[in-house]
Amino acid sequence: MSELNIADQAPDFTLPTDGGGSVALSTLAGKSVVLYFYPKDDTSGCTSEAQGFSEAAEAFRAADAVVIGVSKDSVASHDKFKKKYALDLILASDEGSDVVERYGAWVEKSMYGRKYMGIDRSTFLIGPDGRIRHIWRKVKVPGHVAAVLTALTA
Repeated sequence: MSELNIADQAPDFTLPTDGGGSVALSTLAGKSVVLYFYPKDDTSGCTSEAQGFSEAAEAFRAADAVVIGVSKDSVASHDKFKKKYALDLILASDEGSDVVERYGAWVEKSMYGRKYMGIDRSTFLIGPDGRIRHIWRKVKVPGHVAAVLTALTA
């Protein structure tokens, strides 16, 4: 799989979401989409990131943008996570890693010398034309939501 770059057409996807729904990138044409990949529901960094996007939900809506968080967690896990923190965003489940891999967010990681595969915390800003406008890899949570909003409204 070749690496995605700015101006590339964003790979289309359809994924199940919290609340028993589903989301397809193709149905969001004409809107900006903030697609962010995160490792695991209800872990400290992922919770902070989701809360940050949630707290800025009105600003994203005002910019005609849809925020979608994607992890390999199940829809049931997303439902619990969303309810526990009253999150105001779409959480999509990619248990088979298809979308995570197509966006290059499934990477080799290392902890205590042990190598394993996991999700690279990364965000893609997709324009209303379906093209990638900005890519953040190896995201550090503090300040990230503000950076995404700035790029969205630039």
